[in-house]
Amino acid sequence: MEKFDVLVIGSGSGMIVASNAVASGMKTAVVESGPMGGTCMNRGCIPSKMLIYPADVVSIIREAEELGVKATVNSIDFPKIMNRMHDYIIEHSQQQAKAVEATRNLTWFREAGGFISDYTMKVGKQVVRADRIFIVSGARPDIPPIREIENVGYLTSDTVLKLETVPRSMIIVGGGYVAVEYGHFFSSIGTKVSIIQRNPRLLPEEEPEISDLLKEEMGKRLQIFTNYEALEAGEKNGIKIVTARNRVDGGFEDFSAEFLLIAAGRVPNSDLLKPEKTGVKLDEKGFVQVNEYLETGKNNIWALGDAIGKQMFKHVANLEAEIAWHNAVHEHKVEMDYSAAPHAVFTHPQIASVGLKESEAKQKGYKILVGKALYKDTAQGAAMGEPQGFVKVIVEQGTGKILGGHIIGPFASTLIQEITNAMAFGDKTFMPIIRGMHIHPAMSEVVQNAFGNLREA
Repeated sequence: MEKFDVLVIGSGSGMIVASNAVASGMKTAVVESGPMGGTCMNRGCIPSKMLIYPADVVSIIREAEELGVKATVNSIDFPKIMNRMHDYIIEHSQQQAKAVEATRNLTWFREAGGFISDYTMKVGKQVVRADRIFIVSGARPDIPPIREIENVGYLTSDTVLKLETVPRSMIIVGGGYVAVEYGHFFSSIGTKVSIIQRNPRLLPEEEPEISDLLKEEMGKRLQIFTNYEALEAGEKNGIKIVTARNRVDGGFEDFSAEFLLIAAGRVPNSDLLKPEKTGVKLDEKGFVQVNEYLETGKNNIWALGDAIGKQMFKHVANLEAEIAWHNAVHEHKVEMDYSAAPHAVFTHPQIASVGLKESEAKQKGYKILVGKALYKDTAQGAAMGEPQGFVKVIVEQGTGKILGGHIIGPFASTLIQEITNAMAFGDKTFMPIIRGMHIHPAMSEVVQNAFGNLREA
C-alpha cells in the first residue's frame, strides 16, 4: 500500500486541487484512467464548441441574404472539421499529461479505481491510501430504459465525436443542452435531424418563453417532437427505428434515420467508484452528497464537479475546486455560492442564463420586478437585420438586487457576463448596469434596456 497526503480522483477540475497540493509540498496522487483533461477537454465543452462554431458560420451565411449579401455554402469538409477538433484536444491533453509526468511529488495512476475501505482505493493491482481525498469523478451519458436499445448501435456525446462522415439523417433522443447543441450542428451541415423530447418543452430548465422561441427558430431547420417518449428501438437494413408514444394523445409513431444519438442526461460514475465503501453518502441518483462547504459526510473527503450533480458546468467545477481546496487547508471555511453561476447553450440562437427564473423567484417569496428588451429594438439589432431574441431580467422590489437574467439571441453567452458580474459583487443591484455608459450602437444596450423596462410581476 502506498500512502499519500492528497488523493484526487479525476483529471478535469480536480487538477486544480492537485496543483495546489503539490505547490504546498504535499505528496499527491491523481487517479485518471482516461486521457488528461477530463470530460470538458476530451468529450464535452471544448470539442463540441469546435464543431458548433463552423455550424454558426454556416447559419450566418445562409441568413446573409436578408442583409443584402448573397452567399452560398458550396460544401462542408466534415473530415477537416473533425480533424481540427481532434488535433486540438489531443495536443492539449498530451501537453497536460507531459506536465503531470514531469511534476515531482505527483503520481498519476492510469487505471480505474474503486474504494475498498476507509480512505483506501484499489487502482488496478495497487492499493493507495490518503489523508485527504477529493472526489472529482465526473459523470457519463445516461441511457434511458428504451426497449432493445442495447441491440441497436447508438451514439452518445462521447462516441459522436468519432464520426468520419456526415450522417444523412439522425434521430436525437433528448431535449437538453447536448441534444439541442448537436441538433444545431448536424442540421447546419446537412443532416436531416429529428429531436424526440419527452418533456413538453425543449430545454425545460430555461424560461418558458426562451424554450418556445428556441423551438420556433430551430424548427425552421429540423423536426422537433416534444411530449414524445421513446419506448423501443430497432434496426433494419442499417436504419435505426425508434418507436415513441405521444404523451398527449397516447398515439405511437415510428421515427427512422441512419444514426441514433442518445442525449438524455448524465449519470454519475459513483457506481464504478463505490465511495460508500469509504463512508461517503450518495443521493437517490448516485450523486455524492456534500454540504455548503463541499464536504462529504466523511471527514477529510470533499467532492465537486459533475460527481455532485449540482451545476454541471466546467466553470462551476473550477470554482468548486478552489473552494474545496481552501476548506481543506484553512480553518475559516468558505461556502460555495451558486446564486450567480451562469451557463450558456450554444445553439442558433444562443441562450445564456444566470440566477433564478421568474417562477423560482416567486416560489421563494420574492416580490419582483421583471424587465424585458428585444434585440430588434436596439440600433445594433436593426443593423443586424432585427434578429429574433430578447433579454429578460428579474429584480427584487425595493432593494434592486438582481435575482436572475435570461437571454436568447446572438452573443448571449457574452452578454450574460455583465449581469453575472453585477450579481456577484458589491450590493448586487442593477444600478451599475443602468448607470454605466454603454457603447452606442452595440448589442450590450439590449441588457441595459431590459433593466430600464422593469415592471411589477
